[in-house]
Amino acid sequence: MGGLRDAISAAESNPMEFVFVTAVETVCGLGLRIEECLQALRMRRGCLRPLGDSGPETFAELPAGLIPSRMPGKGRRYGAASNLAVVAARDAVRRAGWTPQMVRESWLYGASSRGNAGEMMGRNAWRRPIRRFSASNSMHSEIAAAVSIELGIRGPWQMCANGCSSGLDALGMAWMAVGSGLAPRAVVVAVDLPLVEDLLRDFRDTGLLSNNGVNDPFAIGGPHATSGFLPGEAAVAVTIERARPGCVPLCRLEHYAANSDAYDSLMIPEDGGGITDCVRMAVESGDMRRVRAVCPHATGTLNHARVEPPALMRALAGADVPLIPLKPHTGHTLGASGLLDVALLAACLREGWLPPVLDGLSAPECGLRLLEEPLIVKAGDRVIKLAAGMGGHNAAVSLAAV
Repeated sequence: MGGLRDAISAAESNPMEFVFVTAVETVCGLGLRIEECLQALRMRRGCLRPLGDSGPETFAELPAGLIPSRMPGKGRRYGAASNLAVVAARDAVRRAGWTPQMVRESWLYGASSRGNAGEMMGRNAWRRPIRRFSASNSMHSEIAAAVSIELGIRGPWQMCANGCSSGLDALGMAWMAVGSGLAPRAVVVAVDLPLVEDLLRDFRDTGLLSNNGVNDPFAIGGPHATSGFLPGEAAVAVTIERARPGCVPLCRLEHYAANSDAYDSLMIPEDGGGITDCVRMAVESGDMRRVRAVCPHATGTLNHARVEPPALMRALAGADVPLIPLKPHTGHTLGASGLLDVALLAACLREGWLPPVLDGLSAPECGLRLLEEPLIVKAGDRVIKLAAGMGGHNAAVSLAAV
C-alpha cells in the first residue's frame, strides 16, 4: 500500500498526473458479475459455445460468447444494449462508493460499435419494446442517454462509435477529461450485442467471421488455422477518478494513445500501420522495464494474426514481454472488447496477478510468447492494452498496479 500512499500524495500536488480505475462491472459470456468473470480466468475457462437454439438458425454451429441470462437486457423503454449498460453502470458506481452528489456531477462516456442493432433490425422480440420509443431505441446515443437518465448523471455525456476501439477510446477521452481537471470523475460504459443474424451475415460476407470455429487467434496455416473472429456479447462499466482519501483503486490509468492507419476500411497494412507507434507511445509513457504484459487486439482474422504480432514486437524493442489475448475467453465483443479487457485486467491487478491464456493457444510466429502461467505483479508493474477499429484506428492504454 506504500505505492498507493505515494500516489495519493503526489496527486494532491499535481491532480492532472494520477487517474485511477476505482471500480468495474462486467456482463459477458463469462458471467453476470466481475467476480464470476475473474473466477473463469482463474480456472482458465472460456465461454465460447455453439449458438445452437440460442442464436440465429443459420449460425447454430458458430461458437460464440452468449450472456448467460437475457434478464439484464430486458426493459421496455430502452433497447437491450442500453438496458445492459444501465445495469453495468449502476453496479460500477455502487462499487466505487460514490455518493448521489458525486454521481450527479460525474461525466459519462458511452461506447458501442453496433449500438442497439437488434432493435434497428427488428430482431430483439424477446424484449417486448414499447413502440413509442422505437425512434430512440435505434440510436447509438440512447445507450449513454439511458445511463444518464437512470443514474441521474448531470455532467455531459458523449457516445463513441469507433468500431472495435470504441470502448478503449471512450476510456481515453474520459482519462483526458479527468486528468485535466475538466471532469471531477467519469463513468465509462461500453456494450455490444452482435449475435444478430443480419450482423453475422454481414461479417461473414466481408470475410471477417470465422468459418471453421477455431478459437486460436495467432494460429496460421494448416487445418486448425484461425479463419476469423468468434463473436461475443458484453456490457462493461468502469469508474475513473483522481486519488481521494478512503478510496482504494484497482489500478492506475497511466496513459492513452491513439492514431490511424489511413489505409483501408477493412485491412491493416502489412507493416502493421499505426500499431507500432500507438503501442510504443503507451509503453514509453512510464518505466519500460516495468511492462509485464501486453493484451493485444487479436481478433482471429488472418490479417491480424499476420501483422499485429510483428508490430507489437517492434513497439517492445525486443523486450521479453508476453501477450495475454483475452478474446479466446470472451469472444470478440466488438466495441465493448477494449473496455472489457481493461476491466478484467484492472480487477486482476487489484488482486496482484495477471491471467494466463487459455490452454492450447498458439504463440505468434514472430517469436513473441504467450503468458502460460499466472503472473504475480507488484506496485508499479504495468500492462498495455491495444484495440484496433475497422477502418484503421488504433488505441492503447497503459495500466499500472498500485
